[in-house]
Amino acid sequence: MSPSASPSPSSAPSSSGPEGSFRRDLSEWRLALVAWRLVVLQASHPVVAAGMAEHSTYRGHPWRRIEHTLGSGRRLFQADQEQLWREVQRLDRAHRRITGTDPDGRKYDAHDPATRAWVLLTLFESVVAMRELSGEPLTAAELEARYREFAEIAAVFGLPAGALPATAAELPGYLRRTTAEELEFTGTARHLLYDTLKVAPCPRRLWFLGPVGWRLLRGVVARVLVALTVADLPPVYRERFGLVRTRRAALLSRLLHRGARVVLTRLPDRVRYRSPGGSAPARFRRPSGRDTRPPRLDRFFREVLDQTGDGHLTAHDLRAMAHNVCWQLELSAAGEAEVYAAFEGWWEQLRAGMDADGDGRISRAEYVAATLAGCDRDPAYLEGGLLPALRAVFAAADTDGDGLLDFAEYRVLFGGRRVHPAELSHGFRQLDVDGDGVITVAEFLRGFVDYFTARAPSAPGTQLLGRA
Repeated sequence: MSPSASPSPSSAPSSSGPEGSFRRDLSEWRLALVAWRLVVLQASHPVVAAGMAEHSTYRGHPWRRIEHTLGSGRRLFQADQEQLWREVQRLDRAHRRITGTDPDGRKYDAHDPATRAWVLLTLFESVVAMRELSGEPLTAAELEARYREFAEIAAVFGLPAGALPATAAELPGYLRRTTAEELEFTGTARHLLYDTLKVAPCPRRLWFLGPVGWRLLRGVVARVLVALTVADLPPVYRERFGLVRTRRAALLSRLLHRGARVVLTRLPDRVRYRSPGGSAPARFRRPSGRDTRPPRLDRFFREVLDQTGDGHLTAHDLRAMAHNVCWQLELSAAGEAEVYAAFEGWWEQLRAGMDADGDGRISRAEYVAATLAGCDRDPAYLEGGLLPALRAVFAAADTDGDGLLDFAEYRVLFGGRRVHPAELSHGFRQLDVDGDGVITVAEFLRGFVDYFTARAPSAPGTQLLGRA
């Protein structure tokens, strides 16, 4: 989503701050219960579905898709004016790249006003649904107050007149018309509802279950979330696409939503509401065998390169990587452009050397074999694509421009929910070869060269993705 004529930061609307009623509802942990419902509704818009199918990493990283959707909402509706403006600009740049033609030959563009209106309104509607499903529906006055608060922020996107309902009272009619005239039970929505959860990777917060524990739990989680999502979808949506809300699913919904309300509303605000930051630990792994290059490269392909989770590497995977780097660092337009250009160059090197049949796809086996051969054949092989991309990442992460990464900058780049604090410190110390408390660009690049070329697991960079 992006405005057609964006206002300047000074003209962004004032807000009542994070204590505003809509903002508080948006930060409740209970919103997680309607998160899957939210993405299914969004993915039912054909433009959103086409963009997700072609450009999103939701198949390989479904939990990250949820995090990004809710995180963007919090940035928009719980931020001050400066943060709001940065998020609008970031969304504008990200969605500018989401255009194309779907498998049915229909052109799509993420700048489409109706699509942007739908995405924004599903976020508001999900907050309203959370309250209704938990047995505390908003009064007409409360609903209108929250909608005014929502509309004040949504106005920054510069949508044309009439794109959003004028009042909350018009929302039910808007939902019925959009569902009947524009929504489809797209392949993306169907996959999200019925298939994604069956193969979803373990959420970071459940790292302690391990692969076996998560596989055992995943089937139960999938059945519960499918039943809950179908039960919670708007009746007009279920009727339109023939989804049946069973009595068992309705009872499950009632128990979960009302139980969450009873528990969470009795907790202090610091527990009831989501706060920025936080981290989930990752498992410690023991160092393994002697020649670790093939498994390291295999792991790099699976965990880093294959963003879409389809077992192949394409240009979209590299663009998704660039997007996630830019998201983590909240870069300016110029910074984003440099990162994207560097990753495009990296893809061109990979495509030229590994895509033998010219179909624009590289398998994991092809990637590992070609990378090993390239590194063994030519010491400067990594300079052809990976290292320029890493230089762009380093420059982007070096926020003070001193040519060094201190631990705070390193943590923003590699931390968040992805890495346990102890692993983060361990990785920093490994890359900081001279122990002076900062990482130079040479040390940074040397670490990645080690990851790709060192045969033994003792070189500093071999544990960039954690201890094997």
